[in-house]
Amino acid sequence: MLLHLTKIVKLRCFILKTTGEILRESREKKGMLLRHLSATLEIDTAILSKIERGERKATREQINKLAEILEIDKEYLMIQFLSERILYELRNEDLGIKALKVAENAIKYGGIKNK
Repeated sequence: MLLHLTKIVKLRCFILKTTGEILRESREKKGMLLRHLSATLEIDTAILSKIERGERKATREQINKLAEILEIDKEYLMIQFLSERILYELRNEDLGIKALKVAENAIKYGGIKNK
């Protein structure tokens, strides 16, 4: 039970910041300029700026590279990234929470296979 509660508390921290905010804070803590990080990623500086501001979504590949370069826990960043994708899809759905519960059960009990 305690382990389950610990996981819930850890998961709640994911919602507090956006992926872009996490990336920007991590980049700034490392003293990296936006143009240097974008060059390392081989993307335009404007694109990375939009990702940090939440105006554009990063790709899975970019998230993995960013986690490595900025020394962010990959699992933490990937969960944040995936949760934002889900939120984006369900943001205007009245039945979003119910749909999430059905999807969760389908994943847990074999209705949908993980790749």
